[in-house]
Amino acid sequence: MNTKERIIEEAANMFRTYGIRAVTMDMLATRIGMSKRTIYEIFKDKDELLRGVMNWMSMKKAELIKHCLESSGNVIEAIFMMMDIMMDHYRKMSPAFKLDMKRYHNDIVRKMELDNAFPYDNSRDILIQGVKEGVFRNDLDIELTDRCLKGMTKINEKDNPGDFEDEEMIRNFFVNYLRGISTRKGLELINLYNKKNLTGNNTIK
Repeated sequence: MNTKERIIEEAANMFRTYGIRAVTMDMLATRIGMSKRTIYEIFKDKDELLRGVMNWMSMKKAELIKHCLESSGNVIEAIFMMMDIMMDHYRKMSPAFKLDMKRYHNDIVRKMELDNAFPYDNSRDILIQGVKEGVFRNDLDIELTDRCLKGMTKINEKDNPGDFEDEEMIRNFFVNYLRGISTRKGLELINLYNKKNLTGNNTIK
């Protein structure tokens, strides 16, 4: 791990734990064990550092999606795995971090996606894979369905930003969305994995 990667990873951990405003470059430098000057040689200010952190988080999300798709038995299972992991990740974020992102860094939020319950940037590939597996309807308009998913998510985030962060609302939104595009086989899998989640037995074999 090089110096830039060390800074980004530690900044991500500190931001998520204490909030963005509460973390100073001095605190970060002390935590890493390097001079503040070294940090400023790589990142001109905290906003640039935050962009680096968001890029890092997006990269980690992509790795997670790949892992879920490769290790699951089907697309439905992979989606429930992703929802569980993403929700766990979101719960571990401090309220201060989420509040800071909303209040003081809206420009960055608009340009870059935070970790959400569903991988928006990969949803088209997941829809295609689901059709191939027979869990999504073969008459599905992939492009339109993908746009509708992203559009509905943006509307909810804009109109009900606080409510959309609620885990139950997010899960219900995507479970009902999946039901609408699924075959009988897909519905059976949704019921299976949703039941496991509701009973607390969500261990994926």
